Amino acid sequence: MAAPVDDRFSRCVDPAKASNSVEARFIDKVKGKGLFAKRPFKKGDTIFIEQPLVSSQFLWNALYKYRACEHCLRALETAEENARRLSGLPALSLPHPELCKVHPDRHQACPHCQVVYCSVECRQAAWEQYHRLLCLGSSHQDPDHPLNKLQDAWRSMHYPPETSSIMIMAKMVASIKQAQDKERWQRLFSHFCSRSANEEEEIVHKLLGEKFQGQLSLLRNLFSTALYEDRLSQWFTPEGFRSLFALVGTNGQGIGTSSLSQWVHACDALELPGQQREQLDAFIDQLYKDIDKETGDFLNCEGSGLFLLQSSCNHSCVPNAEASFPDNNFLLHLNALSDIGPGEEICISYLDVCQRDRSRHSRHKILRENYLFICSCQKCMSQVQEADMTSEEEEEEEEEEGEAEGDDMEDEMTDV
Repeated sequence: MAAPVDDRFSRCVDPAKASNSVEARFIDKVKGKGLFAKRPFKKGDTIFIEQPLVSSQFLWNALYKYRACEHCLRALETAEENARRLSGLPALSLPHPELCKVHPDRHQACPHCQVVYCSVECRQAAWEQYHRLLCLGSSHQDPDHPLNKLQDAWRSMHYPPETSSIMIMAKMVASIKQAQDKERWQRLFSHFCSRSANEEEEIVHKLLGEKFQGQLSLLRNLFSTALYEDRLSQWFTPEGFRSLFALVGTNGQGIGTSSLSQWVHACDALELPGQQREQLDAFIDQLYKDIDKETGDFLNCEGSGLFLLQSSCNHSCVPNAEASFPDNNFLLHLNALSDIGPGEEICISYLDVCQRDRSRHSRHKILRENYLFICSCQKCMSQVQEADMTSEEEEEEEEEEGEAEGDDMEDEMTDV
């Protein structure tokens, strides 16, 4: 069942403006729906800003001391605290500390379970939407509490680099159970795309690995013990739980927040005399070298969310829009990468910048394994005569990435 227009735009910061700017409509049985411009956009324009229905920090990311607001994922460390931890330099001082937008004096802990929020507004919003049901109270450190057992099981099955969280599903259930208008919340979640049984199995397999059938059964039992609700009984059956799992795996949009990154952008915008600019740029360059040596690529508070309107965007290897999180929280800004005319489809890329530069065969391999479709964008169709072979350089790169991820994981396990 498709969500009504007013619901589809309800999580946008300016719903009226968004509904006058874009529309989601059905394309065909292969692509499903897509997002289309209703007015012209110039390169760099913000198409809309949207809040997720639910979001959650990745569980390993949180365990590695990447401190984020439990509701909006805003980084809770100051830029200086963040830089010190990532660089391994405890005495480091950042210039222009006034540019840091993190305010520890505004942070609020849940009085019952002590999870931390960036503000009283976030604490209240979480309590009203889902946290009243998910709050562990005095049991927040009890390993035998059903929710803690569920999270521990998820961590044991889904290692970094993380792509999803079982707590997205928990917050979906809690949001419906707590809602006064339960039918509306069920309708909102029903908007996200569904998959066939075979496709669902492939997505679950990708998330949980070779032993996914047994792992999925364990997760479902723990999920049911912690959260069962008669009204949502279909989500707790083997088939329904797999569908819910696949929904989150397919539609989840990655979210990254960083107080340090926000501070660096603010530094870039400063108008400084030539010598001061050179000194500041040199300081930042050296800082990132120190961070790379100490921490590697894991720089941000990371999580994922379900975005109602953004989920309508299809993929292109030559996207005309991209999602970003410049506010250091879960607010998604969809920005135009090129001029977009009325009636033109708005596409993002499910691949990162480096992946988009790979061969057609390599791109298709990534998309097929992670999203279960064959791309037919303009770039892919123009390269259709290319041999279905991954270049030796790319194969070596993939092998090196796999080895590096394994090394990173071993290093990180010792740091927790």
